[in-house]
Amino acid sequence: MDEPRVVRESGLDARVAAIVEPVVEDLGFRLVRVKVTGLNGCTLQIMAERPDGTMTVDDCEDVSRAVSPVLDVEDPIDKAYHLEISSPGIDRPLVRKSDFDRWMGHETKIELARMQDGRKRFRGILLGTRDDAVVLRLEDKKAEEAEAVLPLEDVSDARLVLTDALIDEALKADSKARNVGGNDDA
Repeated sequence: MDEPRVVRESGLDARVAAIVEPVVEDLGFRLVRVKVTGLNGCTLQIMAERPDGTMTVDDCEDVSRAVSPVLDVEDPIDKAYHLEISSPGIDRPLVRKSDFDRWMGHETKIELARMQDGRKRFRGILLGTRDDAVVLRLEDKKAEEAEAVLPLEDVSDARLVLTDALIDEALKADSKARNVGGNDDA
């Protein structure tokens, strides 16, 4: 629960994150991302999850009820906005070092704040972390250039790519979660 996010917001998003993160954590959740967009005039999206990666509709309601009064008092957004609380979803953002290890083997898109090897955008199979870097197997390079080691401090955005394998894993996890502790009929 105490693991910090290594991929963080900037500007207004960062200001809102600083306001809501302690509230979200007090409820037992981990903040994943805050994003203010022009959707529907203005939308404030807050992504959160339990430490085990789950997030129910009731959890979203609990977070909404807790952060709304704090946002009303702090008033970081200077116009009317829609508050949207959500789970990270299947093609989730990766924001903690443990996220990059947890989702090893899945296709991932990473954007860096600074150029590396003449580019900022990378896509490949996530091989986890090594020291303070993310390791990707790039499918668009020759074998000798196929591994990219990207410093975590330079990652500005990282997310899983929606693939059949990722959907299958999510369905298995959901099925397992529904069956835990529920069937004592035998």
